[in-house]
Amino acid sequence: MNKEHTLLEPSERIDDLLTHDLHIIQSDEVFSFSMDAVLLARFAGIPPRGKVLDLCTGNGVIPLLLTTRTKAEIEGIEIQPRLAGMARRSVALNDLQDRVTIREGDLRELHKETGHGVYDAITVNPPYMPLNGSDIKLNPHQAIARHEISCTLEEVIQSCFKLVKPGGKVSMVHKPQRLGDIMALMRQYRLEPKRIRFVHPRAHLEANMVLIEAMRDGKPEVRLLPPLIVYDEHNQYCPEIMDIYYGSKEGEA
Repeated sequence: MNKEHTLLEPSERIDDLLTHDLHIIQSDEVFSFSMDAVLLARFAGIPPRGKVLDLCTGNGVIPLLLTTRTKAEIEGIEIQPRLAGMARRSVALNDLQDRVTIREGDLRELHKETGHGVYDAITVNPPYMPLNGSDIKLNPHQAIARHEISCTLEEVIQSCFKLVKPGGKVSMVHKPQRLGDIMALMRQYRLEPKRIRFVHPRAHLEANMVLIEAMRDGKPEVRLLPPLIVYDEHNQYCPEIMDIYYGSKEGEA
């Protein structure tokens, strides 16, 4: 408990990630993670060893969750200093400093430091909303997380191409409305879409998230996976969502 208190700053709290006794530092003053990050961490194709990178890592939830699936070296990069600091402290909170490294910086410039084609897999939960001049929230932390202020969709995908190895995988969660743009840009940057899964809040409602995985320099062949339904007719999580949140032995490190 003393360790937890020393890692917290004013307005921050510790939340339970509900699996593998993992915890994360969060604050209502900044953008907290949501279901899309959790779903991406389970969906992504991750090697058992090697190097994995999470772009737009926020407070580090995806790197933390990926430690349950792989022994690979995991890095996260976040442009906002406050969020990067929270992510580093969450890594320390879980004693994962030997497995997870958090960088503070611009994903568009990372290849200049690391070199090209160094990661076996990349995950990214990017800002979903293009700028239109009228929809930026007053809170700058939330605005950067939600809107393409610090990076556009094309810049994210271009960075993935530069950083992932040939044959490596790039996994993204986004809004279905942007799927056409995502696939076109991925192919433009030699990231061939391989797996797509739509997430529906309920079976009768249209999808509100899409999970997509691509392979650098892969052959054209895409699989459309069964839909993932979040809530059943009783307004309870469906069994697969329960399994994703509370853990399964499948695919664990």
